[in-house]
Amino acid sequence: MMSKFTYLRIAAAMTATLFLSGTGWAQNINVPPPAQDEAPSSQGLETAVFAGGCFWGVQGVFQHIKGVTSAVSGYAGGKARTANYPTVSSGMTGHAESVSVTFDPQKITYGQLLQVFFSVAHDPTELNKQGPDYGTQYRSALFVQNASQEKVAKAYIAQMNAAHTFSDPVVTTVEDKAQFYPAEKYHQNFLNDNPDYPYIAINDIPKVQQLKADFPTLWQTTPVLVKE
Repeated sequence: MMSKFTYLRIAAAMTATLFLSGTGWAQNINVPPPAQDEAPSSQGLETAVFAGGCFWGVQGVFQHIKGVTSAVSGYAGGKARTANYPTVSSGMTGHAESVSVTFDPQKITYGQLLQVFFSVAHDPTELNKQGPDYGTQYRSALFVQNASQEKVAKAYIAQMNAAHTFSDPVVTTVEDKAQFYPAEKYHQNFLNDNPDYPYIAINDIPKVQQLKADFPTLWQTTPVLVKE
């Protein structure tokens, strides 16, 4: 399976024009909002865990959304002893590269975050891969934190498949709540700190640009970064 670092060696041979053109995946599909959503709540902050391929870009997208108070890259779906990048990259641990998003449900709903996830953050029709990255650690998954999230997530996936929102079926899995393990320090805020890194420039900056263009009311210019 090809890791993002293997891909970088290939990308390094490309021309500067390619690097500057922002040729990463970005879809021009009108993804409707979920017909069923959680109601705004004043019960405090809520957490949602999203897996959509390399966590660098997924984190970078959610860090620019109003109402998000934290977006941490990490691993979900496996055991503590194997929750480290070299081992997870083997694709044998059950983990998925994930982002734990803490948000204020008075300012943004779980359903709105799902719409961004399916519209901008990744391609939900790719099975066990995203762009140049292959393996179950790059699967599209929602690690639901409660029954309400599970209900909204399953209904939304069914809604999009029934409407043929995408040309291919949505393959995103809805998985039970799993222990989330924050990734190594060097993975946090990677997009923000390395916007010219070839992998980021090609695959992830277009996603952030699309978020700004497609969701102007949710966009916040200053990202919510993980503090050291």
